[in-house]
Amino acid sequence: MASEPFNHPNSSSSSFILVGVPSLEAFPTCLGILFCSGYIIALLGNAVVLLVIGLDNSLRDPIHCFLGMLAVIDVVMVTSIIPTMLSVFWLNSAEIGYVACFVQMFLVHSTTSEESGVLLAMAIDRYIAICHPLRYRAILNRQTVAQMGLAIVVRAILIIVPLTWMVMNLPYCRSRVVLHSYCEHMAVAKLACADPRPSRLYSVAGSSLIVGMDMAFIAGSYGMILKTVLGKKSARKAFSTCGCHICVMLLYYIPGMVSIYAQQFHSGVSLHTQILLADLYLTLPTMLNPLIYSMRTKQIRQAVLKMLFSRKVDA
Repeated sequence: MASEPFNHPNSSSSSFILVGVPSLEAFPTCLGILFCSGYIIALLGNAVVLLVIGLDNSLRDPIHCFLGMLAVIDVVMVTSIIPTMLSVFWLNSAEIGYVACFVQMFLVHSTTSEESGVLLAMAIDRYIAICHPLRYRAILNRQTVAQMGLAIVVRAILIIVPLTWMVMNLPYCRSRVVLHSYCEHMAVAKLACADPRPSRLYSVAGSSLIVGMDMAFIAGSYGMILKTVLGKKSARKAFSTCGCHICVMLLYYIPGMVSIYAQQFHSGVSLHTQILLADLYLTLPTMLNPLIYSMRTKQIRQAVLKMLFSRKVDA
């Protein structure tokens, strides 16, 4: 006999069970230490960036606004998943409520879209600053920066709300075990009694569109930057900066897309590898972003040193 659906749109009392990382259940302490360490590093790094930008009035250029947005997104992103993962690894508390699961799903996937949008905005900022320095202030004024920030958030909402609604309104069977360490939409949709393919196809199409479009514009921006500085004294610095940025972007985009495509097209990638990739693409860039994007920025680096030096003097 077929299983009765255990929830419906009003079943807020229902819950799911998170597995963590299948086939690696014997190493909960090690996994917990790994992700907890990453969480602490991400929180500290992004907190320093936000504190310095908030306290130093000289850090009001568009790039600093984008760096602040990136830091906020990173904090929300890792906070939406790491505490849940640690409760699974360390406290053996694997249950997550129905509503909490879909809130987590929305936060995870909306922040990934927003992060991609901010990376694109930062690439455009660097292109205008290097290729059109005399028009930089005129092009990227406060109104334009605010509109770009609003567009990034609205795009994420318009794409992720329908996906969350589609997965949330599927009828779920009595098996509540999510083969993942957080409420990833494909892992949750697999539990549905109905056909989950529409939501999965929507997810793959939406992710491909966002990543493809953003990476194309980012590549174009960095390509024009390198073309502009080629043969100049600043070429070495530009190559170094662009190279670091591209490496961090690849660490963000590639694992995420491999995880999504592997789940959709049933590739030979093992389940625990897919889940670790999904976990790492959310945590690793949030640790590296403050270092690569912010601390390599001269004004922010000087502001951090100034803040630390002044505190030592006061003490």
